[in-house]
Amino acid sequence: MRAIILAGGKGTRLRPYTVTFPKPLVPLGGEMPVMEIIIRQLARQGVRHVTLAVNHLANLIQAFFGDGSKWGLRIDYSLEETPLSTIGPLTLLADLPENFLVLNGDVLCDLNMAAFYQAHCAAGNDITVSVCRREQFVNYGVLEYDGAGHITGFREKPSYAFDVSMGVYCINRKVVASLKPGAAYGFDNLMLDGIRNGLKMVAQPFDGYWLDIGRPEDYETANANFEEIKTRLGVR
Repeated sequence: MRAIILAGGKGTRLRPYTVTFPKPLVPLGGEMPVMEIIIRQLARQGVRHVTLAVNHLANLIQAFFGDGSKWGLRIDYSLEETPLSTIGPLTLLADLPENFLVLNGDVLCDLNMAAFYQAHCAAGNDITVSVCRREQFVNYGVLEYDGAGHITGFREKPSYAFDVSMGVYCINRKVVASLKPGAAYGFDNLMLDGIRNGLKMVAQPFDGYWLDIGRPEDYETANANFEEIKTRLGVR
């Protein structure tokens, strides 16, 4: 298995923690960076080649992770000259295998990456997206009314459930081959173009632990519960 970790963002949502550190190097529990947890998980599940797609403060990331030998795998780097969004960095890689994992560099989850990858390959999917159910609560009374303004319904502080992308994907190489090299291209573009072009895109539901630490409150939650998270994710 080959994995590409997207680590080129500036982490603006996570300020002030990312003023001097790139987001993937922000430490948890005063012990290890977020992306080290991901790399340890990948190594334990059989990944032997990881590419870090970097941009902002790339030199710090390269200095910390080096060639990956510390974790028993090979790490190399793809440097973006300009920000390329989520999927654009993949177009800079000339040696992609037929199928590969793509992960955001700020996601903590106990997804079995090997099983996820194998299911993608066995099904012959173009893109497989791991999704998690989330509820959005509305702290207001919600009115429903018709075109004349007559009230037809009312819900007090309702909640809505959504299946959201976890930032963990499997992608077939032909998808990337069809994109313009070196052009900014996001996950939203990939989904909309994939639907339009009839790609075989499959959502794989996941009901385990998942936390995107892109916001200060999520980072603080992960930091406060790091010992529990280590146990849950099998990090040693």
